[in-house]
Amino acid sequence: MAFQLLTNSTNIKCSNVLFLVMKLCFLIICFFQSAIGAGTPLETINIGAIIDVDSRAGKEQKTAMLVAVQSFNSISTNHKLTIHFRNTSNYPIHAVSAAEELITQKQVQVIIGMQTWEQAVLVADVGKKAQVPVLSLAPAPNRQLFIQHRWPFLVPTVSDGFEQISCIASIIRSYHWRKVVAVYEDNTYGGDSEMLAILSEALRPVDAEIEAHLVLPPMSSVSDPEGIVREEVEKLLMTQSRVFVVLRSSLSLANHLFREARKLGLMGRDSVWIIADTLSNLLDSVDTNFISSAQGALGTKLYYSEEATPFLDFRRQFQKVFRLEFPSEHNLEPGIYALQAYDGITAISKVVMELGSKSNTGTSMLLPTIIRSNNFTGLTGDIYFHNESLSSPPMFRIVNVVGKSYKELGFWSSSFNFADSLELENGKINFSAVDGVQTMQNMTARVNWPGELDRIPKGWAMPSNANPMKIGVPGRTVFQKFVKVDWVDNDKNGEWKYDGFCIDLFEEILKLLEQEYALPYEFYPYNGSYDQLVDHVINRSFDAVVGDVTILADRSNDVDFTQPYAESGLSMLVPVKNGAQMPWMFVKPFTRNMWIATFSIMFYTMIVVWYIEHQTNEQFKGPWKDQFVTAIWFTFSTLFFAHKENVRSNSTKAVVMMWLFLVFVVTSSYQAALTSILTVPRLEPRTTDVEWVRKTNAAVGCDSDSFVRDYLQNVLQLRNIKTFDSEDAYPAEFESGNITAAFLELPYQKVFLGEYCNEYTAVGPTYRNGGLGFVFQKGSPIARDFSKAILTLQENGKLRSLVEEWLESSTNCSSVDGSGNPESLRFESFWVLYLISGSTSTFCFVFFITKKCWRRQEAYQNGAIVGGKGIKGIVDKVVELEPYLRRRSMGRAGTFAQRWSSSRWGLVSPTDPSEHFEAAP
Repeated sequence: MAFQLLTNSTNIKCSNVLFLVMKLCFLIICFFQSAIGAGTPLETINIGAIIDVDSRAGKEQKTAMLVAVQSFNSISTNHKLTIHFRNTSNYPIHAVSAAEELITQKQVQVIIGMQTWEQAVLVADVGKKAQVPVLSLAPAPNRQLFIQHRWPFLVPTVSDGFEQISCIASIIRSYHWRKVVAVYEDNTYGGDSEMLAILSEALRPVDAEIEAHLVLPPMSSVSDPEGIVREEVEKLLMTQSRVFVVLRSSLSLANHLFREARKLGLMGRDSVWIIADTLSNLLDSVDTNFISSAQGALGTKLYYSEEATPFLDFRRQFQKVFRLEFPSEHNLEPGIYALQAYDGITAISKVVMELGSKSNTGTSMLLPTIIRSNNFTGLTGDIYFHNESLSSPPMFRIVNVVGKSYKELGFWSSSFNFADSLELENGKINFSAVDGVQTMQNMTARVNWPGELDRIPKGWAMPSNANPMKIGVPGRTVFQKFVKVDWVDNDKNGEWKYDGFCIDLFEEILKLLEQEYALPYEFYPYNGSYDQLVDHVINRSFDAVVGDVTILADRSNDVDFTQPYAESGLSMLVPVKNGAQMPWMFVKPFTRNMWIATFSIMFYTMIVVWYIEHQTNEQFKGPWKDQFVTAIWFTFSTLFFAHKENVRSNSTKAVVMMWLFLVFVVTSSYQAALTSILTVPRLEPRTTDVEWVRKTNAAVGCDSDSFVRDYLQNVLQLRNIKTFDSEDAYPAEFESGNITAAFLELPYQKVFLGEYCNEYTAVGPTYRNGGLGFVFQKGSPIARDFSKAILTLQENGKLRSLVEEWLESSTNCSSVDGSGNPESLRFESFWVLYLISGSTSTFCFVFFITKKCWRRQEAYQNGAIVGGKGIKGIVDKVVELEPYLRRRSMGRAGTFAQRWSSSRWGLVSPTDPSEHFEAAP
């Protein structure tokens, strides 16, 4: 390619003389190379470049493309690249006409450039008709646009905007900003609306959302950009969020944007500005006016290695050509736009080198070869394609505009999130050595925030003395210990006085927050319902609500609640009667199962002891009635450790030992429980079951201004419901019999029972809900600070002292148990002891039976061997049964006894009658 040398014979700088001499030498070398290869004609590949040469990015792109073409032509022996530039300014339609001209008149075989996605898709349509590949230097807004199907001849050579949006979302997550305002320059083809949708989707997992978006008209379409921008920026004053994300904007429009935002105070304290790479990539070349207007802004810049040898070589060549092409530019450093353009021409040159012969360099072969062969390491990093789009994930620098330029805070990549530094090996990143973290909190100390703020901005329209926070307070409350609002007259004019537990808690929270920031406020009483009060926060009539507001699911969809400062739930309150004189009070210490288990183990132990002892112990012998009475007496006397009978068997002693231990534990527990029942007054509820209330359709009461009525109707299916406006109305309604029970939330119940603890009690299950909390607008960071302060007050005991001061029961309730039914001792608390005692008895009983059977078997075997006669064993058994049979026959006729006696002696052998007595046990 021929280059025109610009000379000025009258006035030339010494710094340019050396460059001209070097370029002249280079041309001479090229001439000799051309002369040597004159015998082989070079095939020319025409490249069309569509860029905005009037912009800084376009100037860098043009210079980089010239350097890339020059580098290829200096080493190629078969092909020659010729590039044709067309300037499109900011009008996408100009890119279409430029593309048609390049294809028809210059017969270009590939088109590269286009700084916006709108230009890229329009030129791609032209390339599709002419079957000319189009390499886009503009990022696609969405990776799911189905580019290969909609624009088959379009090849994006830079990463899409998804990774950058993810980086911005990670920054927002790091500081827990809940709402953002998206700002972008409008266009006709919806590219930025795609980015807006991606931003909204990326913010959802980090619990953030877009509160509003500011659409600015293109600079080329307005005659008074300053007035238009001022009018649009004033709309941002109506939003609560102070986190502004500039998705895309031209440099000239951004100058007006930041200047007007600073005038309106939107660049002040607690404001956050995050600029995307369309502006951040130009921070090296912008003027000082832009830098001064954007002080404190955070930016995301595409990362590239500035230490690699290819970049250093390119940098030297770039500066030489850039100085010649654009002598009025003072900044000679190449930016990311130059590197992307250089990599784009490099991709084309690699295709040409791969195709080789002339027959293979047609446009029909360029596109598939570009997709197939463009896997290389360029100046911007690794470049490879998948599904006809660039797949290498980019990395971003996190920068902070400060002073006269900017400073680097750290790095972000989807592979390691945030990192303070990178470790390079031969100019490449060693990803395995990167110590990544989930948030950029470790970079916070190095950030210069807007307004010279020395803490993390809230990203919210914070109240000030001129614009204090408007706080709604319930004017009519059923339980005034929580909130009480009174009108107080004084000498000049009256004023509202606010008092109660919630007001004191709010003031304690403000004392903690004063260490970080001031919070000017004004209270406004509101006499409507709690739902209406919450609605006033939703429509922004109030900034917050301080009062006893119940945290409910449907409310939390539209507002933010603080950490609950009081547990909440719903339970039934009923009148009580004194239950201390019940005739069967002595059975209360044990449950029915406990009594059954105790008597069962007692009789089982009695049977085991009797069976073992009556064999050898004279105290357990005698008639059956005597044995039974003795066994029962022995067992019952052990309950009081008053038994006099002595046990002889070791097995019996083991049984009695475990039984006495069980008796000791159970009787001690029984005495303690019975003492508690008889000495502490008990309140017996008159109604204990919600199911009974539902079946009988009994009247119940609740607060008139609460969610309770709907809960009773929809969940508990109660129909006869009465509402009251004062806590004093409940006792009168109970006494008159108008209501059978009342349903109160736990904090209110605690206050009510503190006044009437001897007359009412809570019964039945507790239906839990979210508790009581303060209300703030959705996304407000003040709600998070209040929640943290409430936790601090809980931990240091201050919240407990406030509860004791305002809500605790009176002292005359300390000796009264209002639980209604005293807690009886359950079998579940003692089953292990019962199991051990029963197992011991069973083991000893089985052991005794086994031992007895073994001795009888042994005696039987010994008797059979000595006697030597089979009849001897039968005689022995009959002799053993003789005493028992004789007692049974005493009541019968004498003749029967004589016959039995004769029969008995007839069984003895006449030759050896002594054998009978020897065999007897």
